[in-house]
Amino acid sequence: MAQKDDSLTMVLVTRKDLKLSRGKLSAQCSHAAVECALKAKRECPKKLDAWRENGARKIVVEASNLDALKRLFGEAQAAGIVCYMVRDAGHTEIPSGTVTVVGLGPGSRDSIDSLTGSFGLV
Repeated sequence: MAQKDDSLTMVLVTRKDLKLSRGKLSAQCSHAAVECALKAKRECPKKLDAWRENGARKIVVEASNLDALKRLFGEAQAAGIVCYMVRDAGHTEIPSGTVTVVGLGPGSRDSIDSLTGSFGLV
């Protein structure tokens, strides 16, 4: 039996200040996860495969506001972490273009946790 590798993770960071419904929040996190996976398929397919083969770990946390989310996104880009910023289409609860979630990973748990470890779980 192969040893489980839980060193890869994906973290979805939501905005606490938006007060989205559960359904809307779930949809926005799903957008982030799909886009991060597609980006990883292009940029680091072996890492994506390893992450998927070992449970595709995902964690959802919350940032206090838009500034915190944008700062995190910039830090992730600078660190070379696969990341995606979701901007809502504006069809339901919030205006078009509203930034809702930043997805990070799949990537090294240590490197992603170093950026998101201070955020609380949703």
